Amino acid sequence: MIALIDYGMGNIHSVTKALEHVGGRVKRVRQATDLVGCTRIVFPGVGAFRDCMATLRERALDGALHQAVAAGTPLLGICLGMQALLTRSYEFGCFDGLDLIAGEVVPFPPDLPAAGHKIPHMGWNDVVIADPLHPVLSAIDHRQLYFVHSYYCQPQHLAHTLAESEHGGVRFAAAIGRDNLLGVQFHPEKSQQAGLDLLHAFLRWNP
Repeated sequence: MIALIDYGMGNIHSVTKALEHVGGRVKRVRQATDLVGCTRIVFPGVGAFRDCMATLRERALDGALHQAVAAGTPLLGICLGMQALLTRSYEFGCFDGLDLIAGEVVPFPPDLPAAGHKIPHMGWNDVVIADPLHPVLSAIDHRQLYFVHSYYCQPQHLAHTLAESEHGGVRFAAAIGRDNLLGVQFHPEKSQQAGLDLLHAFLRWNP
């Protein structure tokens, strides 16, 4: 059973359909107790970092996620769900994240539009995967994925950056992770077959 974290924002329906398409059984999780019996966690994300974290704390999901990760449950964070794994974000202020991976979420430089590079970064882009290939990310090696974001992750430790992409000359983490944690900045549910292949690989992953 896959726990899909539902904090009242984001593209829950699209992610649910994509997971079901690759053979997953999905349970929407809105409270900490809903995580009981789930063997994998998907943390999707569209919305504001501050509001996301406030909802997680209000529903005691922050502590429940820490406990699940410590117990070895595989977790996939998508876009904002990936960013929430880090220590803090500078999206419209400075707000604490889950601190499951040390690092910060920062904005693209404000001068990018003047140089012809739009913010948010939106559309298909190459992803360069670090060597050795992560067992989940190997499903998207040499393929393009779909991005929509104005902020990006900067992990504190280089080893936690599992893949990179580039926008307007700015290289950023397209995927981060450690142990049973994996986060992707792109949207698998919007990335057609490449995204479905990644989700299928996540369902088979045994970290």
